[in-house]
Amino acid sequence: IPGDIASLDEFSLSTLAIALAVLLVASGFFSIAETAMMAANRYRLKHRAARGDRGAKLALALLGETDRLLGVILFGNNLLNAGTATLAGVITGRLLGEGELALAASTVVVTFLILVFSEITPKVIGAAHADRIAPLVAFVLSPLLRGLTPVVWFVNLFVQGLLVLLRVKSAPEGSTQLTQEEL
Repeated sequence: IPGDIASLDEFSLSTLAIALAVLLVASGFFSIAETAMMAANRYRLKHRAARGDRGAKLALALLGETDRLLGVILFGNNLLNAGTATLAGVITGRLLGEGELALAASTVVVTFLILVFSEITPKVIGAAHADRIAPLVAFVLSPLLRGLTPVVWFVNLFVQGLLVLLRVKSAPEGSTQLTQEEL
């Protein structure tokens, strides 16, 4: 590779393994954030926001722009998962070579790792503790959303176009009906 761009060949297997773990954890952050934000009780968040909780205020603001919020969460999660798969392929190539069987094994292993460490476990935790987690992750998601606004806008252009083609209308804000028990 020309210039100052580092090649992955320059890094040890242990460094690549640590990078893989970091990618899995970062992807897990987006999964826990997605579930917590969507499962958080908006009435509790409003109550906490009224009492001055900055995280609750941020979470409510983000929930007011659900399409953009999901755009940044899913962009981050998919980018990290793609990076995880690529890095796993590099590690597998070093350990087992680049044969079809080695790449198939890498695909199965990385799928398992993503499911356990980046998807299911974080989502179960996010659902179980949504009201506590949502205000915390809002502190990270808010600046990410501001920084990635052009990317999210571009992706949402295609999403909105696809929704129009499929004749799917998004639910109007505040259209959720509450049961007596929820109230």
